[in-house]
This record gives sequence, structure tokens and C-alpha cells, in this order.
Amino acid sequence: MELTSKDEAMIRLLLSCYLLMMCWSTATQAAEPMLVRYNLSIQFVDPKQSYYIDLLRLAMEKSRSQYGDYQLEPVTMEMPQGRTIKLVEQQQLDVVWTMTSKTREQTLSAIYFPLLKGLMGHRIAIVRAEDKQKFADINSVEQLKRLIVGQGTDWPDSDILQQQGFTLVRGAAKNLIAMLNKARFDYFLRALHEPWDEVVGHPELIVDESFMVTYPSPIYFFVNRDNTLLAERIEHGLRAALVDGSFDDLFYHHAITADMLQRANLPNRRVFKLDNPLLSDSSKNLLSERSLWFD
Repeated sequence: MELTSKDEAMIRLLLSCYLLMMCWSTATQAAEPMLVRYNLSIQFVDPKQSYYIDLLRLAMEKSRSQYGDYQLEPVTMEMPQGRTIKLVEQQQLDVVWTMTSKTREQTLSAIYFPLLKGLMGHRIAIVRAEDKQKFADINSVEQLKRLIVGQGTDWPDSDILQQQGFTLVRGAAKNLIAMLNKARFDYFLRALHEPWDEVVGHPELIVDESFMVTYPSPIYFFVNRDNTLLAERIEHGLRAALVDGSFDDLFYHHAITADMLQRANLPNRRVFKLDNPLLSDSSKNLLSERSLWFD
């Protein structure tokens, strides 16, 4: 059938309308913000949690010009670290922050940027006040290993210490202070910025002043292995924040770190250095990049 000029004009009009709709649809989709879901604990609402959320927001802001708008969406659910990692693997969450291990780097995609400058590997002890002198008399790692340390059930720290000969009792994170009170173990190692708030309301417990245990132990953001765009965006944003100084500004002035060096009194502590047998080659390669680490 031969088309009339009127028919051809109508077809051209319909085609033009279709192309315009397709362009509008593509532009609308491109303008949609990148959704980033993360786990928000309502049981442990504290500055430690807010630090990682603030840092995630900083990374997304620093990458906005290149990657576009974003939306951070908290998912309120109480769960251990292992469960949060599983939900990222199942794509029910988009990002998790946690201490690294070879297994975690094989399961998820790590953004190789130590969020706390390796601070989680600088650990001081919460002890019972009655045991203060016992710890003041410790002068070697071998002496420390004779005592029992408490750590979280699924914490990489537990494996790091156990593989190096420490006597260890594991427990749920929420129970460890009570377990220390009940003498289930002798001391509870915490990162340099953590113990001060945890002894509040427990006059029978103190933060030990005599020693510090250190080992390389970065916390990373992790995403699903298929979510390469988010991984690229977060790394781009973190690196940009490091270059312009906003990362260090957040790190040194956040509520969790602002007065930690004064409180910890590091010059008067004996330092026991350990290896980290769980550190991957990719993580080891970062150790020479001094601007990434707390010294």
C-alpha cells in the first residue's frame, strides 16, 4: 500500500514523539540519585557509628560532581557483623564498614582505604579496677598472653590474637563488659578511641594506663562484588577528601577522636607490636602509603 504524504507526516511525528519520550526517560533515569543503603543500629547509637556515616556522606559528596546525586538510606536492624556482611552479599544492603580479613575481601569488594587510619589496631585494655597493679607489672607480650583476653565472637581481632598465642574468650559484643565484670576473662582490648564511654556507669572497671597492643588492622567500606560503580565512587570520594584535607579534618576532630590522644597518654605506655596474619597482600600494599595511617 502506498503511503500518502499525510501518512508519512504522521509517521514522522509519531517517531519524533517516541524519540523524545526515550530521551526524556533516559534523562530521568540518569538524574535519579544513587541509592546507598546501610545498617543503622538503634541499640548502639553513639559517635562511633556516626563517624562512619559522616565519612560515607563525605565520600559521596566529594564524588557528586563526577557521579551525580545520591541518597543515603539507613536500614534499622540489630545484627552482628557477620549478618551485616551477609546482607551486603545478598544485595539487601549496599555498604558495610568493618575490619578487614582475607575472607571478607573474598566475599565482598573492599574499598582499600583505611577509614580509621588503622586505629582499630591500636588497642588498650578495659580491666577490673582491682587488677590495676597486675597490668602495671606486665612488661612483655609473653606475660600478657598468660592472662585471658575477651573479644567479640565474629571479630577479626579475635582470630588475630588467637593465632598469635593469646588465651581468648569470645562473646557477643553487647555482653563483653558484663562478662569482664563476672571475671570470665581478665581484660577487654578496645581500639584507642573506644573504651572511655564504655566504662561510664561501671565504677568497678577502669581503662588501663600501662600498655598498648598494636597490629595493622584497617577498617574498610565493603560493597557487593557486582556493585563496581559504588565501589569506584566511594574510593574516588575518599581519595579526593584525603587530598583536600577534609578526611583528616573529620578524623582528628570527630567526637570519637577529638581528645583520644590526651586521654590515652601514649608516651607513658609500653607498646607490644604484633603481626596480622589475616592481612591480604592488597592491604599490605597500603602500609607504605603513610598518609593513610595513624602514627
